[in-house]
Amino acid sequence: MILEYKEVSGEGVFRLIKEEITLQVNYYNQAKDYNFHTIAWNTGKDQEVTIDEVVYSFKSNSIIPLMLNQSFRFSNPEDIIAVQFNREFYCIVNHDAEVGCVGYLFFGPNPVMFIALDETEQDRMRQIFNNLTEEFLNQEEIKTSMLRMLLVQLIIKTTRLSKKQAIIIEPIEDQFNLLRQYNLLVEIHFRKEKQVKFYAALLHKSPKTISNIFAQYSKYSPLAIIHQRVVTEAKRLIYYTDKSIKEIATELGFEDVSHFSKFIKGNTQKTPTELKKEHTEG
Repeated sequence: MILEYKEVSGEGVFRLIKEEITLQVNYYNQAKDYNFHTIAWNTGKDQEVTIDEVVYSFKSNSIIPLMLNQSFRFSNPEDIIAVQFNREFYCIVNHDAEVGCVGYLFFGPNPVMFIALDETEQDRMRQIFNNLTEEFLNQEEIKTSMLRMLLVQLIIKTTRLSKKQAIIIEPIEDQFNLLRQYNLLVEIHFRKEKQVKFYAALLHKSPKTISNIFAQYSKYSPLAIIHQRVVTEAKRLIYYTDKSIKEIATELGFEDVSHFSKFIKGNTQKTPTELKKEHTEG
């Protein structure tokens, strides 16, 4: 079952997906204006989710946020309850003060984040999704605000649970927000800028200050965040497009193909050509 709501403008779209036999996205096969984020809940037994061609164990009663530029598929999609929303329906960047998820839940330090639900949280999530279903089926024309409010509730709940499970120490708000801002800036500029000092300057902080904050809240260093994002995008372009290695290198800001190949091998133990061959034959 797919319930979809479109705003009168036709641009804002919000979907609720339940018990579908197919639930997958190949980002590079979508229209150029595709920009749907997904939040998926595995209500069944443990299954597998493949994200950007990496297979992960998706535990029973866990939630995973999936960003607009991630390609994914589930081994048992009929057990998934999910919402999908585009930027026009709810922009998480413009409304970050409301939900506080940018640079952490979405566009964060972990390309994949699983959030476990205990029995109490399962009941709370079930209530949110039940309310969403009821509102989608509501025949009243004025329901945009209610759907948006329930989406905000879902995002806030998921963000709070993820922070509680992933962060050992109680985060200091200013420091944690700085970490989130850094992650978002990397998402924006990683193709051209690959030095921590560039991002530190945008945040009016020293690279050392940035490193100290990451040491408290993340298992990755600021430089590793940049490298990880470049590698992730390189793999996506290698796996899902017909672009040559030279074209991919250029797109990711490398003037020299050999430098690009060395960078990829240093981070994956394989050259771009080997990754392409492995995926093609795999």
